[in-house]
Amino acid sequence: MATMLQERSEQRDLDHGPVKVRVAGRTLNATPVFDTYWRFAAARQKVYEARLAGVEGPFTDDPILQRYRFTNCFRAADRVSQNLIGGVIYQGEQAWEEVFFRTLLFKIFNKTSTWRLLTGELGEVRWDTYDYRAFDRVLSQAFAAGQRLYSAAYIVPPPQLGGERKHQNHLRLLEMMMASDAPQRVLSAPTLQDAYEVLLGFPAIGPFLAYQFVIDLNYAAAMPFSEMDFVVAGPGARDGIRKCFGAAADGIEADVIRYMADTQGEHFARLGLAFAGLRGRPLQLIDCQNLFCEVDKYARVAHPDIAGISGRSRIKQTYRHQAAAMPAWFPPKWQLNSSG
Repeated sequence: MATMLQERSEQRDLDHGPVKVRVAGRTLNATPVFDTYWRFAAARQKVYEARLAGVEGPFTDDPILQRYRFTNCFRAADRVSQNLIGGVIYQGEQAWEEVFFRTLLFKIFNKTSTWRLLTGELGEVRWDTYDYRAFDRVLSQAFAAGQRLYSAAYIVPPPQLGGERKHQNHLRLLEMMMASDAPQRVLSAPTLQDAYEVLLGFPAIGPFLAYQFVIDLNYAAAMPFSEMDFVVAGPGARDGIRKCFGAAADGIEADVIRYMADTQGEHFARLGLAFAGLRGRPLQLIDCQNLFCEVDKYARVAHPDIAGISGRSRIKQTYRHQAAAMPAWFPPKWQLNSSG
């Protein structure tokens, strides 16, 4: 299935030869997927902006974007992140221990319906009134009734902490983190990477999850770090990087992501693409990391001849229109929210 994004990228290669970039002392020969990365970002952001403006769909003439589901360019703009920011982090008691507890409880399940289940049954979710038996009762009853408790966005493996059910072990993990002073250790960390390493030290939290969790915590007012400080490439991002640059980029994925963030203006301009960012905020490291995941999926259809690492060839999730209004409220410290 040829698309305008693909055709323009391949035409540029014919006209000018492949792009070469210099990253971490290596010269990387870009494939056509590299230009597709920027074209995809511009097209996907236009879809997001059209939805916010209330434009009636379809929001794009790209057949792949029309058919399949892709996350927003900016992680914080996605619906689940919006629910976390506006409905969990900045809703309720702002004492850091409580914000930490709420954030990780939400993110372990990463499913808004599970959060609403807990608050609907138990009222305000607080660490200082937390009761394992009450939380387990609500979640176990929902599980027994066939309700999905976890998002399929990414797998959160359960630690072996004595529970029969996955959610029981996750509750115990969160208790362990609170009891070992993880909130204060994260808050007092001198860098985002140091805060990440605190989370990485707990059972069943690997590099990808620890990075995702620290980014979520960093939305809070108390966390002082820039999203340009540190990045960890997840499996999907590594697949996307391989498709953009081949095996020559293996082992320097974090450097590649930083290159993308640092040079985004240059490449949008080179390709004649309009990209104003998120109310003027440029792509951050976490956003460029996520975009590699999405371009990996997009390229399965647009560039089926260019292989990644996983060997996946199909996109699982199809696009489904959601009639509900798209929220757009961001951490106040970013100064992106309108005064109204």
